[in-house]
Amino acid sequence: MAVIRSERPLVWRDIAAVAAGEPLQLTDTARARIRAARDLVEQIVVRGIRAYGVNTGVGALCDVVVSPAEQHDLSHNILMSHAVGVGAPLGAQETRAIMAAAINNFAHGHSGVRVELVAQLEALLEADCLPEVPAFGSVGYLSHMAHIALVCVGAGHVRWHGERLSGAQALERLGLQPLALQAKEGLSLVNGTPCVTGLAALALERAQRLLDWADAVAAMSFENLGGQLAAFDAQSLAYRVSPGLAQVGARMRAALADSGLLAAALGRRTQDPLSMRTIAHVHGAARDVLAATAEVVNRELASVTDNPIVDGTPDAPQVFSQAHAVGASIALAMDSTAAAVAQVAAMAERRLDRLVNPLVSGLPAFLAHAGGTRSGFMIAQYTAASLVAQNRRDAAPASLDGGVTSGLQEDHLCHATPAALKALAVIENSSRILGIELLAAAQAYDLQPVVAIRASYTEALYGRIRTVLPTYCDDRPLAGDMSVAFRMIADGGPPPLPGPLDAHGPLDLERPACTPQPALHEVAPGAAPSANDALVDAIGR
Repeated sequence: MAVIRSERPLVWRDIAAVAAGEPLQLTDTARARIRAARDLVEQIVVRGIRAYGVNTGVGALCDVVVSPAEQHDLSHNILMSHAVGVGAPLGAQETRAIMAAAINNFAHGHSGVRVELVAQLEALLEADCLPEVPAFGSVGYLSHMAHIALVCVGAGHVRWHGERLSGAQALERLGLQPLALQAKEGLSLVNGTPCVTGLAALALERAQRLLDWADAVAAMSFENLGGQLAAFDAQSLAYRVSPGLAQVGARMRAALADSGLLAAALGRRTQDPLSMRTIAHVHGAARDVLAATAEVVNRELASVTDNPIVDGTPDAPQVFSQAHAVGASIALAMDSTAAAVAQVAAMAERRLDRLVNPLVSGLPAFLAHAGGTRSGFMIAQYTAASLVAQNRRDAAPASLDGGVTSGLQEDHLCHATPAALKALAVIENSSRILGIELLAAAQAYDLQPVVAIRASYTEALYGRIRTVLPTYCDDRPLAGDMSVAFRMIADGGPPPLPGPLDAHGPLDLERPACTPQPALHEVAPGAAPSANDALVDAIGR
C-alpha cells in the first residue's frame, strides 16, 4: 500500500514502510507547496536578498557573496565537495529511509528546490534504483545526502537489480535527464536532518521488534530456570508508574500463565536473581525509551530542518538562516535508544549464562548432550559476552563527541547521524545475542529434568524453532544455527502476545535423539540457494 505525503507530514512508521519497499507518493497539494517555496527562492535571487547558501558561500564562507551567474556552480560544487563519505555503503532499507525522509522535508514547502528535483528522487525510489551511500564520514548529515543527490546530476553510483551503475547510466535507463542544479538546491539537498531521521525510523522499527522477541525469549529462559511468577504480579508492578513495565508484565503473565514447569517451581526461592525478576522493569524501561524516541522522531518529521528556511510571499519573501539543521534532540534520542537496547541485551546474556551454568540451572553443564566430549553452548556464551562488550562500546553517547569544523564557524557538533548508525549496530548485535539465548532456551527444554508441561506460548515458540532446527549435539557448526536464529529475530516477530496462541498438539516431554545434521550457514550474495536456505526463508514469514 502506497505511503501518501499530503498536508500532513509522514510519521516514523511511514518511513519504515517506505524503507521496506512501499511506494511513496506526493499529493498535488504537497507539490504545490514545493513550487511555492521555489518561487520564493527565485524572488530572493532576483531581488538580491542576502541568503545563506543561495547567494553566499557555505560554512565559514558564509560572508562571501556569490553572483547570480555563479549560483548554479555553487549548488553543483556543494554536492561534489560534500560527497566525502567513506566505508561500506548503507543497505537498501537505510538508503530508502533517508530518501523518504528527505522528500518529506521538501514537501513542507520551505526548502526551495524544484518539483523536478523531488520527482527525480521519487523516480529512483519507485524503481528501487538506489544511490550508493558510504556509511561513514559525517559528523551531522552532509555527506550521506550528498551521495544520494549526486545521482540526480548524473554523478555517483547506484545499485540496481544487483548491478553497479554510474549515476548517468542509471538516469538513462530510467529515461531521465541529469539535472542542472539552480540556486539553493545544492544546499537544500545536503542539509537538514533527513539522514538521521530516516535511520532513526528504521532503528525504532527494529528495536520494537527486538523488544517483542526479548519478552518471548526471556519467558523461555525464565521457565527453564524455574522462576517465581510473583515477579510479574500485576498488583506488585503497579506500584511503579511505567507504561512499559505494565505492558511487559502483562505480556509475561500471558506467556507463562499455564506453565507446569513454573507450577513445579513455585516457592522454591524467595527471590530470583535480578536478570530474571527485573525482566518487566528493564524491558519496560526500554519500551518507555522507545516511546519517547518515537515522539522525537515524529516531531523531527513534522519540522522544517533546512538552513536557510524560506517563507513569506513572492512580494515579501523571508529567509531564516539559523540552526534548524542541527539535530540535537534526535541525537540524544538515538543515544538513549542504543543504551536501552544494550541494557536489554546485556541482561539476556546474563540469563544465557545461567542456562549454561550447572551450578545455578539444574541443567547439564553448558547444555551439552554427553558432557566431556561435547561443549554444547559453552563458547556460544563467549560470543554473546563479546557482543555485549561491543554494545557497551557502541552505546557510548555520540552526542557528546563534540568537535570543531569549518574554520571555527561550526564549533559545536551533535553527531546525530553517527548516533543513529551506532543505535542500528547495537540493535543488530542485540538481535544476535537474543538469538543465542533463544537457541539455548530451546536446548534447555530438551534437557529439562523436570517432567512438566511448558506454557502454551513457550511451547508454540519452541515448536517454531524445532521445525527448522533440531536439538544441538555438537554435530554441526553452531554458528549456522545462530545465523538462523538471528534471521528469525531480525526478519519477523515472535508469536503475538497477549492473545490467542497457536495450538501445537500434545507435548513431547522426551529429549530428542541426537542425529548428525548438515551445517546451516548464511549464504553469500549471488550464491545458489540450498535446502537450508528454505528453512531460513520459512522462519517468521
